[in-house]
Amino acid sequence: MFRILSALILSLVMAFPALAQQSVWVQIEAQRTLTGAQNAARGYASAGVDDVTGFALPGGWYGIAVGPYAPVDADAELRRLRRAGLIPSDSYIVDGGRFRTQFWPVGLTAPTAPVAIETPTAEAPETPIAAVNPIIVPEPDPITIPDETLREAQSSEQTLDRDEKRLLQTALQWAGVYEGAIDGLYGRGTRRSMSTWQEANNHEVTGVLTTGQRAELLGSYNAILDGMGLQLVRDDATGIEMQIPTGVVKFAEYEPPFARFDASGDVAAQVLLISQPGDQTRMFGLYEILQTLAIIPPEGERSRRDRSFTIEGVDNSVHSYTSVVLENNQIKGFTLVWPAGDDDRRRRVLAEMQASFTTIDGVLDPAIARPDENQAIDLIAGLAVRKPIRDRSGFYINRSGEVLTTLEAIGECTSITLGLEHDATVVHQDDALGLAVLRPTTSLAPPAVAEFQTGVPRLNAEVAVAGFPYGNVLTTPALTFGKLADIRGLNGEDEVKRLSIFAQPGDAGGPVYDNGGAVLGMLLPKAQTNGQSLPPEVSFSVDADQIVTSLQTAGLNVQTTESVAYMTPELLTLMAADMTVLVSCWDD
Repeated sequence: MFRILSALILSLVMAFPALAQQSVWVQIEAQRTLTGAQNAARGYASAGVDDVTGFALPGGWYGIAVGPYAPVDADAELRRLRRAGLIPSDSYIVDGGRFRTQFWPVGLTAPTAPVAIETPTAEAPETPIAAVNPIIVPEPDPITIPDETLREAQSSEQTLDRDEKRLLQTALQWAGVYEGAIDGLYGRGTRRSMSTWQEANNHEVTGVLTTGQRAELLGSYNAILDGMGLQLVRDDATGIEMQIPTGVVKFAEYEPPFARFDASGDVAAQVLLISQPGDQTRMFGLYEILQTLAIIPPEGERSRRDRSFTIEGVDNSVHSYTSVVLENNQIKGFTLVWPAGDDDRRRRVLAEMQASFTTIDGVLDPAIARPDENQAIDLIAGLAVRKPIRDRSGFYINRSGEVLTTLEAIGECTSITLGLEHDATVVHQDDALGLAVLRPTTSLAPPAVAEFQTGVPRLNAEVAVAGFPYGNVLTTPALTFGKLADIRGLNGEDEVKRLSIFAQPGDAGGPVYDNGGAVLGMLLPKAQTNGQSLPPEVSFSVDADQIVTSLQTAGLNVQTTESVAYMTPELLTLMAADMTVLVSCWDD
């Protein structure tokens, strides 16, 4: 009996070291995205939780754990961390069997031996302790993952699940060496991209990434998000939950239908959460309105479907992306505005935002924002509307929708619009007369066209100019009344008429009417000659006969008349509204 008992004790003693070396972890959280998991791990570490580690989990999840610990210590550490409020109350102990590739800390491998936990002892009587200088313990150098043979790399690669393989393909694509599908299937394209990446990073070219090389690739892939502060933000006011780069933007205000996050540092970024009730018609209206904003340049891809749309805007300053969906009579979406030229970070941040975008109950209440003194006609919900270089006037000359305007209106323009809605191109210009003809790129049917007066008008006859003196502030043209001061210019020029009328710069290009509504000419912009500044009421218009000759020479059809009639100011105003159009010059 004694021998049997001794053998049993000996076997337990011999087995104890092996049991003591088993390691377990306290799993505290799981995240759906890698960025979210990295942010969570960083948060726990900064809050004072020691030994934070992060591993990929099956099914595309990412787990955050602390440890490893010896089994005898893990339960006590779990209770201690819970009591301190450092970890969630539903944290639990795991053996780590489901852990895959480690992603945190970046550049380090997980420790293989359990961390020793000091068991608290009974409190001893307090005794004075002499002050000593703190000892700074240097941080250990990062653990270098030993290189693997080709067979070892192939063996370690076989343990990766489909999601982990997709992540590596995504990182290779980001590195600019892979153009295939993100499918988790390693064919010739993926192998070729691995070889290209290995060669570019001074590794032996095998077409199979080692464990260390995979960690290096993923580390570079995720390092670009450092400082972005991606956090899952739930905004109950808009009914939207998504990842937002809180390291570079911060909440500014609610301006329905937007919740606006403005730049908080050196990165000139902006995020808009879009939320409003509505149907398809209202969603289509939002699609059009958004494209008038300065933060959404006109160049870029647009896509509009029955229940969603996307808008991408690119210029030399910004690169913006907008995505909106319509569900259950709720219009929701977001806009990311990013500095042009910083495309790597923009694409990574945008991908995280797109993947995390979730709608929850509720839409933004229009009453959440109060009117203030900063309201302006060129602002929509607090956002600046895209402005043209200049606004001038023009008028329809035929049923094809062609518009006559001043040559000044089209100078230095990369694009021209009629009424802020219709793009137009120059089909004729006469430098001597200072006029140009614009043709809309889409067919128009103007309600009224000009009828040019070829008869000789009477001096001091009443005239009127139709135009847009205040640009697009007014939706219809204004009519300014005056007199025909002379049928020639100051130096006797036959091609112009002198007017006595108080016209504004925006009126230039507008039609000059006689009493019967016939067009006597086109108003010219005011210009100083030989340093002279003329009285404010002195203006000039191109003579109708000169206009007709120039247009007919260019093959453009126009209507003329010699009859003299009378039209009340009210009827003339209505006709002018149908004939006159705002001409806007843009520098896109």
